[in-house]
Order: sequence, then C-alpha cells, then structure tokens
Amino acid sequence: MTLVAFRFALDPTAAQARALRSHAGAARVAFNWGLARVKANLGQREAEKSYGLAAGDLTPPLSWSLYSLRKEWNAAKDEVAPWWAECSKEAFYTGLDQLARALKNWDDSRRGKRKGKPAGFPRFKSRRRARPSIRFTTGAFRCENRHAVLPRIGRVKLHEDGRRLADLVAAGAARVLSVTVRFERGRWFASFTVQTEVSRPAPRLPDAVVGVDLGVKTLAVLSTGEEVPNPRHLSGALRKLRRLSRTIARRQGPDRRTGREPSNRWRRASAALGKAHGRVADQRRDGLHKLTTRLAAEFGIVVVEDLQVAGMVRNRRLARHVADASFGEFRRQVEYKAAWRGGRVIVADRWFASSKTCSGCGAVKAKLPLSERTYACASCGLVLDRDVNAARNLAEYGNRLIAGSGSEIGNGRGADCKTGHARQVAVKRQPGAAQAGQTGTVPAQAGTAA
Repeated sequence: MTLVAFRFALDPTAAQARALRSHAGAARVAFNWGLARVKANLGQREAEKSYGLAAGDLTPPLSWSLYSLRKEWNAAKDEVAPWWAECSKEAFYTGLDQLARALKNWDDSRRGKRKGKPAGFPRFKSRRRARPSIRFTTGAFRCENRHAVLPRIGRVKLHEDGRRLADLVAAGAARVLSVTVRFERGRWFASFTVQTEVSRPAPRLPDAVVGVDLGVKTLAVLSTGEEVPNPRHLSGALRKLRRLSRTIARRQGPDRRTGREPSNRWRRASAALGKAHGRVADQRRDGLHKLTTRLAAEFGIVVVEDLQVAGMVRNRRLARHVADASFGEFRRQVEYKAAWRGGRVIVADRWFASSKTCSGCGAVKAKLPLSERTYACASCGLVLDRDVNAARNLAEYGNRLIAGSGSEIGNGRGADCKTGHARQVAVKRQPGAAQAGQTGTVPAQAGTAA
C-alpha cells in the first residue's frame, strides 16, 4: 500500500470561501497561541538560569508534543478564542500540529539529529503573509464526482472531475486518510491523501540501462543520444512578470507602520502576478512529469547524478536557470515512478567525473571548463558532445555497479588532478544490487553538474 495525493482545484461559493478563510485564521490563531506559550516558558527558564537558580528550582518546561498542545488548548480555548465553536476543531489542531512539527524540527536540528539545512526557531504567522491552509483528519470528508465534502464547510464544487478517486474509494481499492485545503495563486486547492495499491506496467526494456545527464543548456541528454531541450519557462515569462511587478509597485500597497490597507487595484495586481508565477510552475511540473514518466516506462534502470544544487545556485549567473530547470524535482519524480514499475534508479557518486571521462577509452581529463561543449579525447581521438559523453559514462557507471565487477571508475575533479593523472575511486557494490528485479533507488552518495 502506498500513500498517493489527489489534488483538485475548488470552485467555492462566496460563503464557502469566507468559511475556509475563517478556518485558516483559526489555525493561525492556535499556532501563535502555542508559540507564545513556548517562547514565554523558554524565556522564563533562561532568565532563571541567569539568576543562578539550581536546575531543580527552574520553572518546569512545557511539552510541545501535539498531544500536550491539544490538551492545553482545550483547557484555554474559551478564554483565548470564545468563537471557537464557529470552526471545526480540525482547524485549531492544524495550527497546533504545524507548531509541534516546527518545534521538533528546530530541536532535532539543534541537537544534530536532523539532516539538511539548519532549521530555525518558528516565528509567528502573519495574517497577511501566512498561506491559508487547513488539514482535516477526522469528520465527514470525502470526494464525489463533482464535489468535495468538507466538515463544517459542506459540499464544495470541484473545478475538475473527481470521478477517478470516487470510483477507487467506492470499489474499496483506496482509503482517504486526510484532506488538506490550501489557498495559493488566487484559488483554493484540496489535496486528498489516499492509501492505495499502486501498480504500473513493467518497463518496456526492463534490463536496459540509460544514463541521464541534466543541464541548463539542454535539460536532459540520454546515453542513447536523445536530447531533451530545456523549455526555460521562467525565462519566457520574465517580460510579463516584470511588467506585473512594476504594476504592483505603482499601486497603494499595505503599510504595517501606519496600518494602511492595500487598495483593491493592488490586490488585483498581486493576484495577477501570483497567477503568472503559478502558470510557470505548472508548465515546469507538466514537462517534468511527461519526461520522467516516459523514462520510467521505457527503461528498467535509470542512472542520474547526485547534483549539488545548493552550491550551483550560489553562482549568480546560473542561479535562475538552475532553479528553472528543477533538477531536484526531476530526481524525485523519476525515483518513485521507477519504483512503481519495478525499475531502479542509480544515483552516481557526487565526485564521479562523468564529463571529464572519455566514454571510449576511459581516460580522464584534469580540466574541462564549461565553455568547451565538445569533448575531444587526446588518448583515443574520440570527439563527442560533452553531454552525450557524460550520459554514456553514467550508463557505464550503472552497468559496472550492477555487475559488481569491482572495477575502478576514474575521478578527475579539481586540484586532485593537477598532474593530469586522476586518482581512482573504487565503486563499492551495493547489497543486492546485482538482482535484476530489485526496485527502488541505489544511492551512491551524492554530484555537481559538470
């Protein structure tokens, strides 16, 4: 059984839209109330420590688990929010759940238990800047052919057909666990989290290995020689986005210092800018879905690089283009789609020199600047497009990893290769990697785009 999300755009009435915003505001109130209590407790304990009090004499710490926050909220809601009966209890529990998760992430990051970028201490949510969102986990919620039924909101019309999800639930093949309603780009969306069994046809070439080299000039180059052009959706929409941004700058916007409310013209211009950005995101997501679905349906084994995108976006000349290509989203999609079809995704080591290695003889160049778009091997005389050469090396990387031959793959990066001789990096065989029917991903650590 797999958790799958079904996302639908909603067409609520004016009264339903007001009710949804009221529920989202209730979630924000509960979040800010809980955060204020936690900050006050932490501040009191820090002050007492500065006075030299013993640990046993300090104010008892507050538990920020979801259970404790909900228990304290139920005891204080009559005083904090006398209007609490107007909204579903799930609205307040949404804010408390978000707070519990944020505090846990901050605490785990501070203790070194959480990977990735350090998580900061949560901040209060603003009515203007926070994105309205509510999550229903209990109550009467379901998806019908043309409507979404939400607790206390009622039957909200869907902008698109929901018959597929309704039929799965009616047949007993799926179970709806929760629904999250979110406002973005000027409209409401409902995302149903469904537990179901996902089965897709096996790849057409289950034993075929394809290397995929991602880039900015060309979005993806396959080891078969196929090139997928980069549509550059953001670059194509920049002129319109700049015009809409200038329009917003000429309107009377909100001012927190004086309490000035934004004008209706500013609101309309801001909604138009959000809609334009949303269209770019939809175009990018649609293109990636089509490409990753085709790769997962065609090849049984897909080899990609572990790109260091965080370092790539530090280059101010390439940051916008790298972000527009969305390398991380490509890898996320191809991984779960390959797993659905019984395929595999092999992630090449971050330091594997896919672009500097000759796909013909295996010689490794010490330097290969980005300006050289053609790879010319001085050992065997091979002349090839550098992206096609990199894709072929990735495919060979996958073949060697599957075979478990223990052969060495050259690594010709940076100062380690000033003499022109690449140091050799042994490829460790992954447990069970030689089994042809294994699914999922095979991480081989992490890569930068060459």
